[in-house]
Amino acid sequence: MLLKEIQIGFFLATRQIRRASLWTTLLIISVMVLTFLNLVVVSGVLVGLIEGSVNANKEYYTSDLIISKLAKKDYIENTPMILEILRSQPEVENFTARYLDTGTIEAGYKEKTDNTKNTNSTGAQFVGIDPESENDITSLKKFIVEGSYLKPYDFDQVMVGSFLLKQYSDIEAPGFTALQGVKAGSKVRIKIGDVVREVTVKGILKSKVDTVSARVFFPATQFRSLIGRDDYSVAEISARIRPGTDVLALKNKFLSLGVGEYAKVQTYADAEPKFLKDIKTTFALLGNMISSIGLAVASITVFIVIFINAITRRKFIGILKGIGISGRTIEISYMFQSFFYAAVGSGLGLIVLYAFLIPFVDAHPIDFPFSDGILVAPYIETAIRVGLLMVATMIAGYVPARIIVRKNTLDSILGR
Repeated sequence: MLLKEIQIGFFLATRQIRRASLWTTLLIISVMVLTFLNLVVVSGVLVGLIEGSVNANKEYYTSDLIISKLAKKDYIENTPMILEILRSQPEVENFTARYLDTGTIEAGYKEKTDNTKNTNSTGAQFVGIDPESENDITSLKKFIVEGSYLKPYDFDQVMVGSFLLKQYSDIEAPGFTALQGVKAGSKVRIKIGDVVREVTVKGILKSKVDTVSARVFFPATQFRSLIGRDDYSVAEISARIRPGTDVLALKNKFLSLGVGEYAKVQTYADAEPKFLKDIKTTFALLGNMISSIGLAVASITVFIVIFINAITRRKFIGILKGIGISGRTIEISYMFQSFFYAAVGSGLGLIVLYAFLIPFVDAHPIDFPFSDGILVAPYIETAIRVGLLMVATMIAGYVPARIIVRKNTLDSILGR
């Protein structure tokens, strides 16, 4: 019996769709397409905003695997052994090592005549790098906005992150003062421990990865002598692995080789800042909330369209009931109509999403202030949203049909 009702309902639905106004059909399908895109794109952009930061943190700082000093240590002990292990692993494509120390950087000290005046200085993290291997791993050179990139044997020359400069980072925060009047070619004075050195700003870096933009970079050959590091013990090592390598398995391999005794070994996901994880979760929740509003709007739209359609065809519905078509069959026919609108709208939305929007945004990331945003639309989550849209639309089609079908058959035929 049910199968027969479904067959007849499907027949009535296809007949109704073929005879419906083309403009009405296009309007409903357009609403479905826009609703689908609202369900997927809004949350996808919100999550992609943070995902862009996560990807940038991996690509321009940690790479696939980062090995760093243990807590309460100034450097990675037994660094030469760890570097040799890295070189011996076929899964490791390349790596770069960094020396780290903290201190202060001061500008405008030559023009200062009164010792009571506030100094134009700020605290900073100083990094000694091999410019060539660093650029190979993190593409550091691409972030130069003034001046030029360091060379391995540059002496008394540094690159300064834009976060430390007033003209690029006009931030008023307790305990932080950005340097004023510093540009490429400026002289600045750095102090690391008891060492004071005047250096030239060769280049200024501006990256959306704060860790990069808040550092001052030296060539490693000079930086080692400044901090008195003759044992080649670095503080960070970022390694890129070969495509197809399981990064978690490689991490465990390093731990089994004893690297964990001297350093902290993390995958790019382990090293992801906690605030990024929290914001990603928050934005995903916001996206779902906004999408649910779009889903409700689409349901109401379909409800109104089907209700008006059923009202105008009330006499026809009464005749159908009069000749023996069950009310459930008529309700099923309207559910099929709703399913058609949702299916076609979702199908067109999927084409727009995966054939045009995602490739376009990947090629032209959204330029947010703190990240290059992408559009995140995993297949499984998208399929769930399509299912929700289908169910909501079919319910929205069933309810008005149910209301009309329940009316007295004779009253429907006579239009009372």
